[in-house]
Amino acid sequence: MENNRYHHQGIKAIFLLLVSHFLFFNLSAQSKKIPVPAIDGEWWTIATNPDLGEYNDPGQQPVDFGIWQAADGTWQLWSCIRKSKFPGSSYTTRFLYGWEGKSITSNNWEPKGIKWVADPSLGETPGGMQAPFTFKEDQTYHLFYGDWKRICLAKSYDGKNFERVLGGNGQPDLFTEDSQADYENNTARDPMVIKRGNTYYCYYTSHLGDPENRGASYCRTSLNLKDWSESVMVSRTPPYMGNSARYADECPQVVYLPEAGLYYLFVTQLYGKNSQTTVYASSNPMYFGVDDDTKKVCTLPIAAPEIIYFDGQYYLAALHNTLDGIRVAKLKWE
Repeated sequence: MENNRYHHQGIKAIFLLLVSHFLFFNLSAQSKKIPVPAIDGEWWTIATNPDLGEYNDPGQQPVDFGIWQAADGTWQLWSCIRKSKFPGSSYTTRFLYGWEGKSITSNNWEPKGIKWVADPSLGETPGGMQAPFTFKEDQTYHLFYGDWKRICLAKSYDGKNFERVLGGNGQPDLFTEDSQADYENNTARDPMVIKRGNTYYCYYTSHLGDPENRGASYCRTSLNLKDWSESVMVSRTPPYMGNSARYADECPQVVYLPEAGLYYLFVTQLYGKNSQTTVYASSNPMYFGVDDDTKKVCTLPIAAPEIIYFDGQYYLAALHNTLDGIRVAKLKWE
């Protein structure tokens, strides 16, 4: 009888141990669930197709853009306008157009006209302005933009009036992805920058040449915004719904979510009514998966997103799916 009692006590102890291990691992698994970004509520429109006067064209489209708050508290929106009658090269007619809003939640910001055009005397491609992104540090606004073949830099102290930052070659370029590439096939564009510690990370889009002819997202790092590392491919997303693989990693946006200890990469596969952006999460800001979907957390029916964090709230800006304006909604993490 005594042996049976010890036997039952032993079984009970093992059972309790198994239960405690189950609860521990279950709670541990729950604690490691990855927050997923989600659109929170209704969209509001901040910009519509602008009146370009002599440059108007029925097919013009405001596309990739940047949003930031200027020193006077107003909100600035600069968008690349494509398919207008603006003079440029034989293959592109792009420039940056601006709007100003009183707050991030205001509707229909005030049009402010053409803000930025190519300067061919500084090596920029005529009509090649693309995808602005403004990063503020201390009292200086750093404007990163594409000139169709290079990533370039300008700066401002009021967040409204910018001047190019010229390097040792007397030009504003920081780097390109393939200096030998055919410049009619733009080689580096869609820059955005985050800073972690003392290091700047510049994410951007480029193309692999033949025979792959694939698009990908890349990153370079810097300690001073002048000297940049060699590029690292951080993402290569599968093509979507028959769209060209050249455009499967457009408009990269990276956000660090402190409570999760994760970096989130948003990359667009398609513009228009079937817009899609894929979101990846990684603890490594230099790798989100190359032909590998294990870090994918969701897709969103949007194109060219920009994430803004202001007064404790995340906001998501994106193109209208009709490609005739830009909208904003709150963003939450579920």
